[in-house]
Formats: sequence, structure tokens, C-alpha cells
Amino acid sequence: MNWTDKIRQVKIALVVTAIVIAVASLVVSHFLIADLSKEERHKMEVWAQALHTLNSANENTDVSLVLSVIKANNSIPVIVVDSAGNVMDFRNVELSAKDFSDSLSVLSREARRMIRSGRAIKILLPPSGSGEDYQMVCYDESLMLRRLATYPYVQLGIVFIFVVVAIIALLSSKRAEQNKVWVGLSKETAHQLGTPISSLIAWIEILHENYPDDDMIPEMEKDVKRLELIAERFSKIGSLPEPQPSSLNNVISNVVDYIDRRTSSAVLMTVNMPEHDVVVRINASLFEWVIENLCKNAVDAMEGKGRICISIFENGYDVAIEVADNGKGIKHKDLKNVFKPGFTTKKRGWGLGLSLAKRIVEEYHKGKIYVKESEIGIGTIFRIELKR
Repeated sequence: MNWTDKIRQVKIALVVTAIVIAVASLVVSHFLIADLSKEERHKMEVWAQALHTLNSANENTDVSLVLSVIKANNSIPVIVVDSAGNVMDFRNVELSAKDFSDSLSVLSREARRMIRSGRAIKILLPPSGSGEDYQMVCYDESLMLRRLATYPYVQLGIVFIFVVVAIIALLSSKRAEQNKVWVGLSKETAHQLGTPISSLIAWIEILHENYPDDDMIPEMEKDVKRLELIAERFSKIGSLPEPQPSSLNNVISNVVDYIDRRTSSAVLMTVNMPEHDVVVRINASLFEWVIENLCKNAVDAMEGKGRICISIFENGYDVAIEVADNGKGIKHKDLKNVFKPGFTTKKRGWGLGLSLAKRIVEEYHKGKIYVKESEIGIGTIFRIELKR
């Protein structure tokens, strides 16, 4: 298991833990609110009993305690209606300015809503000649209970926002640190290559003077120039290279020529591109590096035997380059990780080539690079999209 899979497992574990905490918080809040709701129901039953006692009071009834119970309710909204649905009394019900003109209708509507929700207590009145007479004590949740019901969601929302911001900040900090490592490593590599390259150039000049007709010296000179190009590429990582109008046809041709001479004859490289020059603003040396990395990965995926096809497509103001191979393909679970630093399926790979390619395409050329398609045992197609 590579370190990318471990990081993914840690992320999954953190998300699962957060979900468990959130669910536990909601469950605890639910039971707490249920207990408070039962308590309010009990209070309203006592309040309804006090109202019943007040309605049934006579000259011998001490109503002082009853009135104190009724007046003690300062938080639970209550509407009392008769058997015909007419509003008899109400407490702790807030009415907006526009509701005052038709307050009885608003209160009657609220009372029906409370009855439908099951928050109503029936009070039987003393019998009269018109049959059973009763009142309904309709009540709603108190403001405190409603706040407690919404508080867990508000709390979880705030925690979620905080976690998201923290993750974004950590990722940004990590990305900035990675960029510094990239830049430092690249600059140091270019610096370390400079001295031996200069010495090799001097030795080639000496060889030219001593063996002017030797056929091997020009080939050595090509390799030294290649080393100079590599050092130049590394030196440009971290700085912002200025793109220049360049021919993609020439870039692709240079890469194919270089790769073709350094791979097995069992690897067949083909190119599909327009006959006219496709000119885009790029840094040619860095962009050649991108195509080289894709081609080298394709050669590794084919294990030295197969086909690589490089194609150029034009679509209005967009240009696309596709590098296709018939190698072993990429597993679906790895598609999201192929451009991450350190990810590799090779035993001796560092996992830096595709990460560098993504950086060069997206940060330096404001383009896009992605895996267009990949199937195990069939092959992979990488696609690069650029603006003209």
C-alpha cells in the first residue's frame, strides 16, 4: 500500500468519525428535546386542569392558587377555543402588526394547526341544556424548545464550516510547502548539473581538436546539449517562463525523434497532426518535457513493446494533444491520484513525472491535462487542452 492510499484511508476515517459524532449529537439532542416536550405537555395538563377548576369554581373555591398556576405560564403559547372553534382566550402568542386587524381569524387558524399536530387538551365544562360542552386548550412549543431543536443543526453547521475552512487552509499550506520543495529541488538540481556540464563541454572541445574526424564526438555533443536542456528546464521550475508562439508540430516531432532513438524497435510511435503548423503560445522546452514524460510512462506501461500515438486536434480557439498507448492501463481507483506527487505504480519510480507535467500545463500554460480514458489491458489516453 502506497502513501496515497494511506492518506485516503485517513481521510475516510476522519469523515466517518465526523459523521458518527454528528449523528450522536443529533440523537442526544432528539432525546433531550423529547424529554422537554413531555415536560411542557405535563405543564399544560396542569394549566388545563387549573383552567377547568377556574371554570367550575363557586363561592367556596379558593382561586388564588389556580390563578397563580395560570399566570405562571409565561413561555408556552396557548390558545383556548370552545367546542365551536371560537377563540376564548390566548397567552404568549405573538401577533404581527398586519395580524391585529384580523386577530381572531389568525388565532383560530393557529389553534387548528395545534390541534392537528396533537398539541391540544380537552376540558369538559359543566353540563348544559345544549349537550356536551367543552373547551380545547391548544398549545405550541415554547421559544426555548424551538431554539433547542434548531441549535444542534446550527452547531453542526458552524463546526462543518470550521472543518472545511481548516482543511482548505491545511491543503493550501501543504501545497505552498510542496511548491517550495519543488522549486528548491529543481534549482539545486540545475545548479549541480551546471559544473559537470561545463566540464563536459570543455572536454568535447578538446576531443574536437585532437580527433576532428571521430564520428562519436558529435553524438557525445548531442547528449551534452541534452543535458544542458534538462538543466535549463529545471532552472525554469519556480520562475514564470514567458510563453512564445511556437509550433506544436515541431515540439511533437522533436519529442518523437528523441524517444524513438532511445527506445526499443518494438515500440512503434505514430503521429497524427495537421499539415500546417499549429501555433500556440507555450514554452517549447518545458512543453517538450511534458510530452516526453507521457511517452516515457507509456513505454513503461507497455513494458517496452506496443504502440504510442500522438495526435493534435484543433477546435476553434482550443488545441488538444492526445497521447495514447496500448499498455496495461490504469486502475479506476488510481485515476484521481496519477497526478499527485509520490504516486507511482512502478517499483523504482519516484512519482514526480506526471506531477511536474500537471504543474507545467496548468500553472505555466493555463491549460488542462487529464486521463481521457483508460482500461486495464487495453491502454490509456492522456489529453492536454490549451488555449491558442
